Amino acid sequence: MFTDNYKSMTTTICVCGAGTMGSGIAQVAAQSGFDTILYDVNGTVVDNAKISIQKTLQYLIDKNKITAKEKEAIFNNIKFTKDIKDCNAFVIIEAIIEKEEAKVSLFNELAKYNNEEVIFATNTSSFSVSSIQEKISFPERVVGMHFFNPAYIMKLVEVVKGVQTNDEVAKTIFDICKQMGKIPVMCKDAPGFIVNRVARHFYLESLKIVEEGIASFEQVDEILEATGFKMGPFRLMDLIGIDINLAVTESLYAAFDKAKRFEPSQIQIEKLKRNELGKKTGKGFYIYPDK
Repeated sequence: MFTDNYKSMTTTICVCGAGTMGSGIAQVAAQSGFDTILYDVNGTVVDNAKISIQKTLQYLIDKNKITAKEKEAIFNNIKFTKDIKDCNAFVIIEAIIEKEEAKVSLFNELAKYNNEEVIFATNTSSFSVSSIQEKISFPERVVGMHFFNPAYIMKLVEVVKGVQTNDEVAKTIFDICKQMGKIPVMCKDAPGFIVNRVARHFYLESLKIVEEGIASFEQVDEILEATGFKMGPFRLMDLIGIDINLAVTESLYAAFDKAKRFEPSQIQIEKLKRNELGKKTGKGFYIYPDK
């Protein structure tokens, strides 16, 4: 599929969406030696991403994972922009709002500024890669590349083959994940892929325990963390974003014909109404005073 000239070019990765997930992916790409572009239409979000990446790189220094010189090199390897015309790369990873129409619109717009061999990877956690492909004129170059939060720490990446994904495209993304020091798992497109389908009940059953008054969310987190989980379900939902977590549940609920086991929790629905989305808003199940 790819020409020899294109394969030999300096590999550049562009990440679209400079929120928590997007900035984390960009950091991982830059740490792995890729020339990295981080784009967001919102200049404030771009500025916040710069601060966030500086903080996480400092965290790695404090943990003796990188040196101060390496921190500077990694940060300088990222081009921050709010101009979509700068998004010219070998691989473009979208990590924008979890709305299918927004992802489709972005990919179609990006195609105007890239050649016919660029790979478009979606970080969606809930939408069908095959469905996204159906609305794009280059479906064979669209693939799922599902990172987990925080992207600079979590090793797993689900590489999702849509119905029309070219085999070489999927393999290229699989290999790039390895270059990033990740553990990629290839899977077919299906509701929730692997992890979210299995993990959905980690969240939903925990929410049911609270709804039924069996225990508080603090107690659920405490006991699960005491048994070996690095983070309980409520702390994790706050980190991911309650809105994003709920969107995944709603997607699976619809995909499985409203099966009771995937029914969204009223607790999350109410938090969404109050804009209590977790760390990013300063309040979710816990309060974050430094936000």
